Amino acid sequence: MEVISNLLFWVANSLLIPDIIILLVLFARSLLLIGGFYNQFMVKRQNDKKLNDKIKNLNLTSIDSLKAALPEKDNSLFIRYMRDLLTTPPSEAYCDFLISNFENEAEKDTSLSKLLAKMGPVLGLIGTLIAMSPALVGLSTGDISGMAYNMQVVFATTVVGLVVSAIGLVTLQFKQRWYAHDVNNLDYVSRILTDKQL
Repeated sequence: MEVISNLLFWVANSLLIPDIIILLVLFARSLLLIGGFYNQFMVKRQNDKKLNDKIKNLNLTSIDSLKAALPEKDNSLFIRYMRDLLTTPPSEAYCDFLISNFENEAEKDTSLSKLLAKMGPVLGLIGTLIAMSPALVGLSTGDISGMAYNMQVVFATTVVGLVVSAIGLVTLQFKQRWYAHDVNNLDYVSRILTDKQL
């Protein structure tokens, strides 16, 4: 039994370094996500100011003005699909296909935020539990400096994991709300366009 428990202890301790490396990679990725998210937020805010009223008051005669109001240089997901919707001869089947594709791409865009939100606490907890074991051994043997070092690792992995998770969760909430609004707008415009064909 002692051999098995020692083997288990050795395996658990060997996971600490990979866990810390993965946590640091996810932390760096979450910082890059914040930069991209801020840029996306500013572009979305600008586009919403320009387009929301035009979409809300859209009718068969104002379709060309909505098309002209789309930013030419903006290649964000919503603008790309709206441009495609307005320039392609509309049919109900194509509109449904386009909106389904938009939802798939939106899901792909939110996948990193979901990963960070879920994996941050998991990896933080793994690092916490692995480093806690040597800290308790140091406490029992009177090695205070060794215990203090291991407790630093315990708290650092927990904090980094929670920060990664918080970034993932906040960006996920915003993006889900944005994309739900965008799907609603695309659906509304597609209905106006298909009504035009009838």
